[in-house]
Amino acid sequence: MKIFPAIDLLDKKVVRLYQGDYQQQEIFGDDPVAFAKGFEAKGAEYLHLVDLDGAKAGNLHYFDIAQQIAEQTNLFVEVGGGIRDEETIKNCLAAGVDRVILGTIAQKQPDFAKAMVEKYQEKIAIGVDAKDGQVAVEGWLEKTDAEAFAFCEEVVSWGTKTIIFTEISRDGTGEGLNIPLYQKLNQLNCEIVASGGVASLADITALKEIGVSSCIVGKALYSGTLDLVDVLNAAKEDVK
Repeated sequence: MKIFPAIDLLDKKVVRLYQGDYQQQEIFGDDPVAFAKGFEAKGAEYLHLVDLDGAKAGNLHYFDIAQQIAEQTNLFVEVGGGIRDEETIKNCLAAGVDRVILGTIAQKQPDFAKAMVEKYQEKIAIGVDAKDGQVAVEGWLEKTDAEAFAFCEEVVSWGTKTIIFTEISRDGTGEGLNIPLYQKLNQLNCEIVASGGVASLADITALKEIGVSSCIVGKALYSGTLDLVDVLNAAKEDVK
């Protein structure tokens, strides 16, 4: 199972939000490259990097940080947050980013997102952020009328290889994952990356048991609830 430690950036600092609320942030440091290197030193192979300023403003702010991490580590780096045009996608990929996440733009301009999926294939992931079963956009600040699972089905019809699905109500709360939801999502013909609320090694084991192949872990690593080495070991173990 792939484990993606998360680095969320706000004002170039490493932060975690509570349920996506920009007013409820906790700052953990001001050197995101050092955090990425630290994750790699513990055995991580993947990294989930989110530009929260970019998500809110609609353009990527911290391209330089993404580039530094790509250059200074061997991590598979996926980047999201305010990526709304092809030039930014090209620049990210040219800088060594392995996968670009399209979120708000996929919901608001599906024709553009579909074209990018067709052109860049596995290098594009679609980020679906759900609040009360509906898709949320603009850095989670705006809830749409789109039903989240139905939108995922539409996204898969484009040929999307990866959906990163976040349940906002659980993100940063430590409540644990909504396993039945991911069981349903995993029936789609697509790699599902589970995100939002990982609280224990039991969450990792439960995802493996239902066949979900990837998971993002954030707040639990920063708060010390989980140790990355333990998470990676749990992800490697055979499900009994």
